[in-house]
Amino acid sequence: MLTSVPAPDAELRGRYDATLSAYRLKFSRGGAWTGIALVLFGVGLDYSLYPQQQLRFALVRLLFATLMLAVIGVMGSDWGRRRVPALTFLWLLLPQAMIAWMIWVTEGADSIYYAGLNLAVFASAIALPFSLWQNAALGALSYLFYFAACYLHPGGFEWRGAFGVNSLFLIFTAIASAVCTFYNEQARFMLFQLKAEVADKNSQLEQTNKNLAEIKGQMLQQEKMAAIGTLAAGLLHEVNNPVNFCLMAIEVAIEEPDAKANDLLADCLNDAKQGMQRIQHIVSDLKTFAYRKAGAGGEVEGAHFLFERALDAAIRLIGHELKDVAVARALPDDTLVCGDEAAIVGVLINLLGNAALSLRQGAAPHRIDVTAAWDGPRLRVAVRDNGPGIAAHNLARVFEPFFTTREVGQGLGLGLSISYSVIERHGGALLADSVVGEWTQMSFDLPRAEWQGADGGAATNSSEHIRQEHD
Repeated sequence: MLTSVPAPDAELRGRYDATLSAYRLKFSRGGAWTGIALVLFGVGLDYSLYPQQQLRFALVRLLFATLMLAVIGVMGSDWGRRRVPALTFLWLLLPQAMIAWMIWVTEGADSIYYAGLNLAVFASAIALPFSLWQNAALGALSYLFYFAACYLHPGGFEWRGAFGVNSLFLIFTAIASAVCTFYNEQARFMLFQLKAEVADKNSQLEQTNKNLAEIKGQMLQQEKMAAIGTLAAGLLHEVNNPVNFCLMAIEVAIEEPDAKANDLLADCLNDAKQGMQRIQHIVSDLKTFAYRKAGAGGEVEGAHFLFERALDAAIRLIGHELKDVAVARALPDDTLVCGDEAAIVGVLINLLGNAALSLRQGAAPHRIDVTAAWDGPRLRVAVRDNGPGIAAHNLARVFEPFFTTREVGQGLGLGLSISYSVIERHGGALLADSVVGEWTQMSFDLPRAEWQGADGGAATNSSEHIRQEHD
């Protein structure tokens, strides 16, 4: 009893048919060339068995070999490629018809040439990617050719004897070939199905590895943030006290008559005051950057902050990397957005730091332009430098975890990958664009904050309100 594999889905069957199409063409053409060779080499049989028919049979063999060659040529055309199974069936029938004719003109049922009919049927089952019904049809037609050759033979034929035995052998051959064809077809499809499953598993494994790399990067970033947070907490306590003491001392000194009378001393005291205030800002920014709050389910909390304030904090935190870089900005009056301020500061630090690093590889003057503009409910931000740019083959990979063009030991290649995830959590996208030798631009977008006033209505001076609260 023949059993079949479960019915495949349409997509898998379509992929299988497309793959089998090229396979069928290759094997059909190879089988046809083999058939032509066998047909022509059969002149040796003619010489041994029917020398008186040798010239006649040779011409017939040459005719059928030419017809088979024509079928091979047709299979090479676009029309023929779409009809490979039918053309294969045709060239297989050609030698069967030739053999049946030879049986008719020789001894009929007693002709040894009937063995050639079995050869073609077996070959179709073993060597060619035939279906069950194609092979069954080939076996049936081969037997009809044999029956017609014997029935029309001038000497007649008897049901018993050679005709009966040869008929049974030919029928047995057709049945056995059909069964072989059926299981060969099932085996081919099951092998293809297995390959497809392995390919799908490999694809899933690649995605899992990518996710694990992203998780690893985020964990490394969280560990780094935790360490910075601990450091910032200690700095806030240990540095603020002496800084406040120094500021108080400087304020007292500034009010002294000697300081007011001496311009140089007054300038020095003012410079010292500004330096201490800068230390206060840096420690405050470091604390904000380190103490990140994760929202439920990995989503950012709906906190409101000024983008310009986050940009100021980022520039202050990496000021040492931007000493020889002119940072220009073009921001709207209202930059109130919603999200995780510390995370956005981290993104800006990464983008500005990468831009500064690339600028060192090019000639001065070095410049970074930070622009922002409202596009409906989203603030579109762009960070562009006039550095050497990013090569096209690297541009598509800049957001991959652990991909970096820096030298070994100078970076893990996680900064842009983590930044991409941060912007994605804010409902936006981080995009990269570059022209080699001219510029590189990183752009992202943030959601507009829906600021509510004390009376429940939308406040019209939301940015100013946040700015005053910060001050």
